[in-house]
Amino acid sequence: MTMGDLQADARAALERGDLAAAANAARELVHGEPANPAGYFLMGVVAGEAGQVAKSVPMIHAAIERGEKAEHWAHLAKMLILLRRDGEAAEAAQKALALAPGDAMTCDTIGCVLVRLGDHKGALEPFRSAVAARPDNLEFRYNLAAALGFTGRVEEAREQYEHIVADDPGDARTHYALAILSRQARDRNHIPRLQAALAKAERPDDALRIRYALAKELEDIGDATAFSHLSAANEQQKRALNYDFAQDAAIFDALEALFGAAPPQDGAGLAGSNPIFVIGMPRTGTTLVDRILSSHPDVRSAGELQAMPLALKRMAGTASRTIIDPATIAASAGIDPAALGEAYLAQASHHVPDAGKRFIDKLPANFLYAGHIAQALPDAAIVCLRRGPMDTVWSNYKNLFASNSAYYAYSYDLMDIARYYARFDRLMQMWEHLFPGRVLQLSYEGLVADQEGQTRRLLDHCGLGWDAACLSFHENSAAVATPSAAQVRRPINADGIGKWRAHEQAMEPVRRWFETQGIRTA
Repeated sequence: MTMGDLQADARAALERGDLAAAANAARELVHGEPANPAGYFLMGVVAGEAGQVAKSVPMIHAAIERGEKAEHWAHLAKMLILLRRDGEAAEAAQKALALAPGDAMTCDTIGCVLVRLGDHKGALEPFRSAVAARPDNLEFRYNLAAALGFTGRVEEAREQYEHIVADDPGDARTHYALAILSRQARDRNHIPRLQAALAKAERPDDALRIRYALAKELEDIGDATAFSHLSAANEQQKRALNYDFAQDAAIFDALEALFGAAPPQDGAGLAGSNPIFVIGMPRTGTTLVDRILSSHPDVRSAGELQAMPLALKRMAGTASRTIIDPATIAASAGIDPAALGEAYLAQASHHVPDAGKRFIDKLPANFLYAGHIAQALPDAAIVCLRRGPMDTVWSNYKNLFASNSAYYAYSYDLMDIARYYARFDRLMQMWEHLFPGRVLQLSYEGLVADQEGQTRRLLDHCGLGWDAACLSFHENSAAVATPSAAQVRRPINADGIGKWRAHEQAMEPVRRWFETQGIRTA
């Protein structure tokens, strides 16, 4: 068998998921032609597919040393992203682009890496090239559609999504993407098509996504039957995750124990760096505030960074696979605040779009890390969005979060969300007690009612001068990669206030429980 045949066999085995056969062919390539990069590259790909990402990297480096190709750099970038080595991944992706990749898989891989790095606009060109080379590949087309939507090219995104649904009417992921792409109307929606797709859905995950899509579109047109679809989907998801609120309660307990045991370390952090953290429970206006702030000429958004969770986890040195847990929080007591600040900035730097400008980190779950942030970065501005508790519960309940997220497993049960909100509220009170004035608690409803007044207050807290562009945030052309993309491209409005009342009967147990906790709901 020729070396070319072996390479073809290895690639064919990878295509059908036969890693053992692919590995055998790749090893024969290495032994037969040690100077040929193909064997090393394919061994690296096999290792990555087997979940041995750290072993994959040196193999791909060996291939590059023997004759670099665009696909080598692209796959290396993919592995580095999985290892959270974002800076190296960005460099590898650029080297792949510089070699003018022609095959669809390499182009798509580069686009996916750029998306993970937050460069949605940069991802468009490689995604377009992938679709042009393989118009029949619906995965490539979906990636292009998503990037088009994130960058505000809504009609182009819709065209790509519709192409997918035409080829695969049961594609639940695409049905959901179309539902959240824009606001639906009574005379323009996908409800009949979604109902037909739901009736034919065979896999539980497909039914889940289609129910979320149906609920979103039904709510858009004011149809209260949205709740029945959400209830069925959320019950399924909670069972699948085997979630118990005690898991999150233990995290809140650990934070209160850590910061209640010792006073804050004044002057111990890294002075001189002033990122802006926008935090809060999800779906409460964090994307809106991110758009307002990033409309200022001196500020750019870096998106929802994992930089602080990653920096803290690495420095805590705990062995658990979860990024935040009681053991990691307890171990963080020994971390030097200044060193944590440096580690955060090093991790975040690869996502900062414009050197010299202030950047926003809008990971909502950073409210769990607000105490660490306040100590590690004493010059950082922290803004926490506060939305009415009932609307907060409803907005979390109706949103489909990533199932592998470390933070949002509570969101599939109304009472779990209510309990989580109560602990969030208590934690924010503790941060205010420990770090008076460090966190601006900004009311979503207040911002809607008094846009200019609250925007001035927001800018003042962040140490920014007034700029009227912040009132025209909906004209901001930067990419938005959150479920709020459609909303923040419209002028500020009160459409989202009081949405829970359409489901008042189902929400009544939540309202009563909040009353017992002393949490006002009106």
